[in-house]
Amino acid sequence: MPPSSTVENYLKEVYLGVGRLPAGATLLPMGQLASALGVAPGTATTMVKALAESGLVDYEPYNGVRLTAAGTRLAATVLRRHRLVELFLVQVMGMRWDEVHDDAEHLEHVVSDRLIDRIDEMLGHPETDPHGDPIPGKEGTIRERHFETLLTCPVGTRVVVARVSDQDPVFLRFVERHGLKPGQVVSVDARDEVADAVQLRGADDTTFTLGARAASKLLVDVTPEAAAAATPSAGRNAAPRR
Repeated sequence: MPPSSTVENYLKEVYLGVGRLPAGATLLPMGQLASALGVAPGTATTMVKALAESGLVDYEPYNGVRLTAAGTRLAATVLRRHRLVELFLVQVMGMRWDEVHDDAEHLEHVVSDRLIDRIDEMLGHPETDPHGDPIPGKEGTIRERHFETLLTCPVGTRVVVARVSDQDPVFLRFVERHGLKPGQVVSVDARDEVADAVQLRGADDTTFTLGARAASKLLVDVTPEAAAAATPSAGRNAAPRR
């Protein structure tokens, strides 16, 4: 029997949550998992214990949870469906990148592997979704790359926005208004630690200021090759304008 949508959601959130932990940490605290899923801590603990009995997670009471190899494969499959559906909705259906997440959340549980493979082929086997998140391969492997953020990248150097870690629709529209979608070129002119602000310069040489919190959610590729290859005026996987 295929796993339920609840099981898939738990595994996906454990995968994503562990990926956001500080370097060296491997266990996702149960409170963080419960908060991400919008459930009570006791509900999350009960479900995680059941997942542990099924061999999909390792659970350490009072410490947290991590995926087993089997759980990782299943979580990657769910992420593959979600991110390919998002890209399909943007590139083929003409939806905006800030409105596809909820639809993909539903469709990721019902689309067949055959349909997902066809979408992957149709889109040219893309590596990232509209927000820059890596799309797992058919075998469940994910090509994770290390990126800096606008808080840590070199000052005065052209960098390319590679990934947006916050996919709240309001934040995505803010990102788009400021020319900060994945694939777009920007440079940090200065950082003001006292004001928690970052002074940016866009590809068209206009300057603007971002708060430190927003800047930390924008991951950038600092390699010269990325800046040379980027198209300044349009982001990768950009949604068609209506």
